Amino acid sequence: MLRKDLLRVSRAGGGYRPRFATREHRPLAARVLGTFESHVGERRGDLDDALAALEADAADSGGDFKLVRGLAALVERECVFETRAPVPPRRVRRAAFEAAEAVGVASEAERETAIDRAADALGIGSEGVEASLYADRDVNEVLVDADVRWDPDSLLEQYDLSLAQTALFDATEVRVRSNDPKRLVSAVKRLRLMYELEKTPEGRELVVTGPDALFSRTRRYGTAFARLLRTVAESAEWELSATIDDRGRERTMRLSDGDVTVPGVEPVAEPDFDSGVEADFAGRFRGLDLDWTLVREPEPLETGNRVMIPDFAFDYDHADFRLFFEVMGFWTPEYVAKKLSQLADVEDVDLLVAVDESLGVGEAIAARDHRVVTYSGTVRVKGVVDVLREYEAEFVADAAADLPNALSPDADAIGLDDLADAHGVSVEAIEDKSFPDHERVGRTLVRPAVLESVGEELEAGMSLSAAESILDEHGVDDASAALSRLGFRMEWEGLGGGTLREKGE
Repeated sequence: MLRKDLLRVSRAGGGYRPRFATREHRPLAARVLGTFESHVGERRGDLDDALAALEADAADSGGDFKLVRGLAALVERECVFETRAPVPPRRVRRAAFEAAEAVGVASEAERETAIDRAADALGIGSEGVEASLYADRDVNEVLVDADVRWDPDSLLEQYDLSLAQTALFDATEVRVRSNDPKRLVSAVKRLRLMYELEKTPEGRELVVTGPDALFSRTRRYGTAFARLLRTVAESAEWELSATIDDRGRERTMRLSDGDVTVPGVEPVAEPDFDSGVEADFAGRFRGLDLDWTLVREPEPLETGNRVMIPDFAFDYDHADFRLFFEVMGFWTPEYVAKKLSQLADVEDVDLLVAVDESLGVGEAIAARDHRVVTYSGTVRVKGVVDVLREYEAEFVADAAADLPNALSPDADAIGLDDLADAHGVSVEAIEDKSFPDHERVGRTLVRPAVLESVGEELEAGMSLSAAESILDEHGVDDASAALSRLGFRMEWEGLGGGTLREKGE
């Protein structure tokens, strides 16, 4: 994201449209990159002066200084600045101020005397004192590395993405349609936003809201909306509409895959489906929240002297495991015989086959040591999920067995999802473990001392937003469970918020 003061939007016609960079801004992006590269080894203050001159040039030619500042802000994040001083500046300042107090500085000569005394005390030359005195101020830091990852084109792409993310900071609701809805749902859950899937004439639409819709806005949710856009933009095809609270006025912002991309990511279009049965199954499966990723047309499998490309594969998120999935529809007897021959030659892989029950070949396939589900008309997602759950149970048991019975994360507060990710396992694999250094509060592990500290800061009569702010500062996300654990309840006041009360009041 960019800073809010660098946001550039158009409100023409009552809309809300980020003012994206265009091809004509490529020379400007190149100048910004060149300015940083040419100032390696120089003070930040000199770099800032050069960027200010670039802003003035852009303004003189009818440009927008915010664009220059936005591009520069992105590049600066990639750069490395260092404090260069013979002696640590704080130590030098202490010696200089003590000397100045003894001398009583009121003139330039007295200042030089104080500097000389400080130099003697530190065992360095006077020039070393001057060089170190304020070397740690931002303006005096030295640019030591400007080897950024962007060229002018990718910098403009990153700028457009960051600009759109900043515009989403004030969103109260986001609606997304994408060719990869499951991935979006996973991202939404990871970001702990509220969501629901709605069916529309155009397809499934993911509707995402934060507490803004009910309670006061928090910075955490604005940031989460912005982070969600990056996941959205990594899809090949997507459309997004957001309701923006523009200083008290509701506006709508619309974006699509033609507006924003993620630099360095080449979206891959979804291959065409061989049948409506496959397309229907893929659409319904990707609308689920599972720990499995559906892959269309994975790598070929060797079947004797031929190869077969399964329709799908399921990749488990928490283990290096792939289950291949083939859909056998209503084919001619000759084609069925050919497919059975292929399946007979598939070895050393896990394969699930969905068979149209009218073919009557389920037992023949099962006899070839492959898993089978039958269907009529459409592949039942539940039957496939039941098979995946069987595999999942084995992985969970193995992962749990590999972990110690007691887990002691370093963080004072950590969500079970984050802890599971850190160990590369599913949440189910750690739920039955003990956590000797933490107390489980809802879906979060919290050190008792942190809970005690939070409890001391909370008090009856405090607003919900103030309580949530305190919990956020301590890394406790599950506000409802935490408040209950600490002996508080929420007294709601319509849709406008709530007030903390002690239980029993």
